[in-house]
Amino acid sequence: MFAVINRLEQLVETLGGLARGCVLVLVLLVSANVLIRYGFSVSPVALQELEWFLISPIAMLGIAYVLKHRADVRVDFIYEKFQPRTRAAVDLFSALATCLIGLFLAWVCWRYMMQSYQISEGSPDPGGLPHRYLVKAFLPLGFALFGLQGIADTLRALRGLPAPQPMPEEALP
Repeated sequence: MFAVINRLEQLVETLGGLARGCVLVLVLLVSANVLIRYGFSVSPVALQELEWFLISPIAMLGIAYVLKHRADVRVDFIYEKFQPRTRAAVDLFSALATCLIGLFLAWVCWRYMMQSYQISEGSPDPGGLPHRYLVKAFLPLGFALFGLQGIADTLRALRGLPAPQPMPEEALP
């Protein structure tokens, strides 16, 4: 079970690194666009759209990465008061919900992305970027990755469920 968890989280970590790299590229691109716009009075539509294209992998790949690193919003002040078995049950429930929601949304978004691919959707703006389906591909990919992190969390929660404690011998009839 450890091997499966590690493989899934290694994938999440790798794609999360891609999202982190996109943040750097986005910052550099926005800076360049501002310099070009105000320094040379030129505003290329393609560069502006590329900014939006970079937000997609940041957001969609970042969701699972944030969940893996437990940087999401949690209600820890309640959770910390639970018994270990209750914590494990809460972890299992939330991991299963994450898994199901992520995989369902990936399935729904797949059709949306494929529709864009089939019509060769591009930018409606003159000078804009073609192949809008490439950006939309991060929707099913991101939600599938979120679902895979949910699977890893489910397996971890199942491992963490403590076995029921045997009754002490003096309590037996």
